[in-house]
Amino acid sequence: MGFLDTIKATFGKKDVSVLGIDIGASAIKVVQIKRKKGRAVLETYGELALGPYAGTEVGRATNLTAEKNAEALSDILREANTTTVQCGISLPITSSLITFISVPQVGDKQFADVVSLEARKYIPVPMTEVVLDWSVVPKDNVLETDQNSESSVQQGSVANNTSPTGFGSSSQTKSQPAKEMTDVLVVAIHNEAISSYQRVCTLSKLNPSFFEIELFSTIRAVVEQGIQAHMIMDMGARTTKLYIVERGLLRSSHVVNRGSQDITLALSRALNISIDEAEQIKRGYGLQGGIEHKDVAEIISLTLDYIFYESNRVLLNYQKQTNKNIASVVLTGGGVLLKGLAELAQASFQTQVMYADPFSKLETPAFLADQFKMAGPEFAVAIGLALRRLSEVQ
Repeated sequence: MGFLDTIKATFGKKDVSVLGIDIGASAIKVVQIKRKKGRAVLETYGELALGPYAGTEVGRATNLTAEKNAEALSDILREANTTTVQCGISLPITSSLITFISVPQVGDKQFADVVSLEARKYIPVPMTEVVLDWSVVPKDNVLETDQNSESSVQQGSVANNTSPTGFGSSSQTKSQPAKEMTDVLVVAIHNEAISSYQRVCTLSKLNPSFFEIELFSTIRAVVEQGIQAHMIMDMGARTTKLYIVERGLLRSSHVVNRGSQDITLALSRALNISIDEAEQIKRGYGLQGGIEHKDVAEIISLTLDYIFYESNRVLLNYQKQTNKNIASVVLTGGGVLLKGLAELAQASFQTQVMYADPFSKLETPAFLADQFKMAGPEFAVAIGLALRRLSEVQ
């Protein structure tokens, strides 16, 4: 089981609870689910800001030690009343290298070696310092005829006690048309990053079956496997991640080094107020403060203008290169809950814009439907992790 394992069917398996744990830059999110009558059922969920554990404000991005992350994780697990240690853990995209390469068509036995040799050109550290995995990117005509097969779905993960290159099986290469070159998605994660998260789990007494790069968890939670292309805009505290997904497959990714934290810091500097006050103003008014808070909207817009410029550049480049339109932009991550952001996104992208609704993949109390829709963008990664962990239960 490697970075890019396929989704498995979730029906007909044991009624066991599992956890999805998203350790983000500014907060930890946890979701516990179980299977009941073929449905994934929400049992509990929770979120905890990490700023106080770093001696800083709520909403600030942090760089905590494994010990501090474990302390915060233990606290939120206790507060959320979780009852299981079976889990999947997210890894930040910034701790990985994700790239697409083209390799010559060779026999099945030599394919993994060819991919590894070609990947060396793109990885700036010795191969002994990273965990490497890969997945063949199916051609369009293969996707059309085989989009429901396991080989047409890729997920990014690092599994415990398994070979990181085990995903590169002959079934992938055989499914490709006989052409000279084959496109391959390559993922590499530094060993130190994995070791740090393994220590967090040990200290928290958790039993993770895999570590998964956050983008693949998000894709699983917020995008359906239709034929159209979609762009996911995931705004966190430190960065905004952009993923273009077509037929459930990652086609492009880009990280913008601006996030919701930058909005707070800009407000603090411009208005000469504390970061705490700036965070409260950002959450309270956003872009909808009216005439009385016109200056707040203008300050926020300066940061968002850069994020939307980069996002549009990624979107337009993909459309130009593939001659395909992006059907929609899916907003996820805590930063997209800023008041007025969806309307600004709609005007900027000139295509359908929607908030991610990952809780719709779970059975939840009907009377809390509005609350779950509002919270959805923040819990996409955790839900995606939990869904995958649930699929592994035998």
